[in-house]
Amino acid sequence: MKFVTFLREGASEPGVLIDTDVVSLKGAGFATLVDAIAGGPAARARIGTWVLKPAASAVAPLASVRLLAPIPRPPKIICVGLNYRDHAIESNMEIPKVPTIFSKYATSVIGPGEKIRLPRVSTKPDYEAEFAVIIGKGGRHIPAGAWKEHVFGYTIVNDVSARDYQMATSQWMIGKTFDTFAPMGPAIVSADEIADPHDLDISLTINGETLQHSNTKNLIFRIPDLIEYLSAVFTLESGDVISTGTPAGVGFARKPPRFLQPGDDVKVRVEGLGELWNPVAAED
Repeated sequence: MKFVTFLREGASEPGVLIDTDVVSLKGAGFATLVDAIAGGPAARARIGTWVLKPAASAVAPLASVRLLAPIPRPPKIICVGLNYRDHAIESNMEIPKVPTIFSKYATSVIGPGEKIRLPRVSTKPDYEAEFAVIIGKGGRHIPAGAWKEHVFGYTIVNDVSARDYQMATSQWMIGKTFDTFAPMGPAIVSADEIADPHDLDISLTINGETLQHSNTKNLIFRIPDLIEYLSAVFTLESGDVISTGTPAGVGFARKPPRFLQPGDDVKVRVEGLGELWNPVAAED
């Protein structure tokens, strides 16, 4: 299934994409998509029954609603830096021996089609195509071998980064968490629809030019490693987003550098997950 959050008549609703329609899950008893994720197998079974014969009022043409980020306010947004060998090399940094972890605040999240707003205070806004994991069943001290039990699905994230702020200190988060710097979506594809999350094509284009292109098989730390490592430190919760890192081709490493500019059209594609599109504009 493809799970979304959408805006209809001024209110957000969780839903499932069925062909060219979206089926709201409110009538099935879920106020938000996180509620549905946290409900586990019982919720999934109820959703499966509901979408087969939904109430007429629950169905809307996709073209008539606006998609938001699948999880507009994630409990946690956990990001992995330097997780593709070629990106670490282009960044002139050592290949990490343990995962490099930082976070973004929920205020950075936007949905497909929403504008990435370039901050007035930064001159080096950059792009990063990323494949993200959505936690289903939460937990602490999760062994790597049990990772599949804890993954609800997958989505796309663009880890937009203000390089001047990021590199000003040893702590990266301040350059990563500007408002609008976490485009996400368009949907969460349930884990059962992705045969191998470690073999997916990933790419990014700006104005039609391909600037990043790789495959998740090139991840240094894979999903089992990340879930085990992170859950050894803190509790993973339903709806948490783990963005697994970006491949080579980012703007600051290009010669000359290629930073985001107002008017740019950015598309991130991940095989099996669709396309995340966002225009770029100057901050008001």
